[in-house]
Amino acid sequence: MAPFRPKYVTFDCYGTLVNFDMAGAARRIYGEMLDEARMAAFIRSFAGYRMDEVLGAWKPYDDVVGNALERACKKHGVPFRPEDGRRVYEEVPTWGPHPDVPEGLARVAKEIPLVILSNAMKDQLPSNVAKLGAPFHRVITSEETGAYKPQMRGFEYMLDRLGCGPEDITHVSSSFRYDLMTASDLGIRSKVWVNRGHDPRNSSAYEYTEISGIDQLPAVFGL
Repeated sequence: MAPFRPKYVTFDCYGTLVNFDMAGAARRIYGEMLDEARMAAFIRSFAGYRMDEVLGAWKPYDDVVGNALERACKKHGVPFRPEDGRRVYEEVPTWGPHPDVPEGLARVAKEIPLVILSNAMKDQLPSNVAKLGAPFHRVITSEETGAYKPQMRGFEYMLDRLGCGPEDITHVSSSFRYDLMTASDLGIRSKVWVNRGHDPRNSSAYEYTEISGIDQLPAVFGL
């Protein structure tokens, strides 16, 4: 059977394409205050609170980061300063791609249009995308859709703007919780999980193809 050739390959950006170094940012601020075990627990809490913050009504991402950081500080007995939240937020546009990304993306882009659906702001994402080394047909932020993943609205907005259905795309992400579970619920059958080691392998019932890096993505489409 020939590989599926979608109309578009759609991507999560942070974590999947960009090395999303929230853990490193937290270490740079709080590393001298916490031993390694407490620092690791702090990072897990910070990630969990970021997820919780995006599940409600949309708010700017600097509020998501600041609120999550403040909640993690409270839980772990660390002093919180609002400027620390802003510092983490302002680091995001400086982060570049995982090493396996540019070449693999460029190869796919020659044959299939690429799209990003990201939990990002318009003042953040262009800098990150410019470092990816491939042209994108469309880049969609949560600021544009008015919702953060894992909510469905962003995916629905993306499909409407692309003028296609869930059966027409392949969605690529390193996160089940933010992307692939929602994609499955929406009927996106073609899904690729990039195993970056930050999200545990989920049930095969989600019917995904597993790769370890974007350099392996062209082979998924027979390229």
